[in-house]
Amino acid sequence: MTTDRQWIAVLIAVQEGRSPVPLLSDDEVRLLLASRPRIALVGASDNAARPAFGVMEALRGLGYDVVPVNPGAASIQGRPCYPTVAEAVRATGPIQLVDVFRRPEFCEEHARDAVAAGARCLWLQLGIASEPAGRIAHEAGLGVVMDRCTLIEHRRLIGGAPHR
Repeated sequence: MTTDRQWIAVLIAVQEGRSPVPLLSDDEVRLLLASRPRIALVGASDNAARPAFGVMEALRGLGYDVVPVNPGAASIQGRPCYPTVAEAVRATGPIQLVDVFRRPEFCEEHARDAVAAGARCLWLQLGIASEPAGRIAHEAGLGVVMDRCTLIEHRRLIGGAPHR
């Protein structure tokens, strides 16, 4: 199990550009987001005060198909919610990006889920970094993003107003 000190060291390494796991570049992130991947948002929340709620709402407003994943909710923002990425894929079809809003110690499981689902990318949200999860995804051929917000990166690299 990773200690808080180890997790912080990995997070700092990611922030300083010396991640032990290859991470997608800005150009690669821009191409990924511009391709409008279907997103499984792991750790989705029905609490409007949580970042996962706002990011899901904004990404949907930008035209992304976002599938909420949280075993504790039946629906979020009027969309059916699934307990796992695998169940989301079975019910709704392929997912290209697994966007994780969970603590680092849970990310290995979600990396394995992303690989099993045939996703193209494992994305760990702002403030989240996990070397083991990154290695699992990278070794299976997935792109890896850590400590970055999908919404912030969309706005920074692509821009554009929400679809109405």
